[in-house]
Amino acid sequence: MRTLGIIGGIAPGSTVDYYRLIIAAYREQKQDGSYPSILINSIDVTRLLQLVAANRLEELTDWLLWEVDRLARAGAEVGLLASNTPHLVFPELSRQSAIPLLSIVDAASDAAAELGLRTVGLLGTQFTMQGRFYPEVFAQRGIAVLAPSAGD
Repeated sequence: MRTLGIIGGIAPGSTVDYYRLIIAAYREQKQDGSYPSILINSIDVTRLLQLVAANRLEELTDWLLWEVDRLARAGAEVGLLASNTPHLVFPELSRQSAIPLLSIVDAASDAAAELGLRTVGLLGTQFTMQGRFYPEVFAQRGIAVLAPSAGD
């Protein structure tokens, strides 16, 4: 079994949800009373949002890379970001990461394609809804992404 590293804290609620749901799915599959090996690195959401708001994406990438590397040094063999917004820099972060990273955007795109969806709605932070990372990934599968306008 591989050890999963989660960059959390950047959306505390989703960090808890990821942890709870991963454990539940693992236990349902194993049915032997065991638990998965998970490491959580809880980082500062305020810093993340300040870097994104200032469009300091290179600095954001470097910081997230440092935090992912902390998980790798602690024994994580694969990682994920427990929030949508940092996926603004996911391609570069993933390229430089010492461990493979799972993308929530790719997973959502896979799920939408499996359901045969052609258009999906997107709700999230302003940065997520205005970012191009969801539309670009979904467009590769012929799926349109609609986000509310600023007035909505």
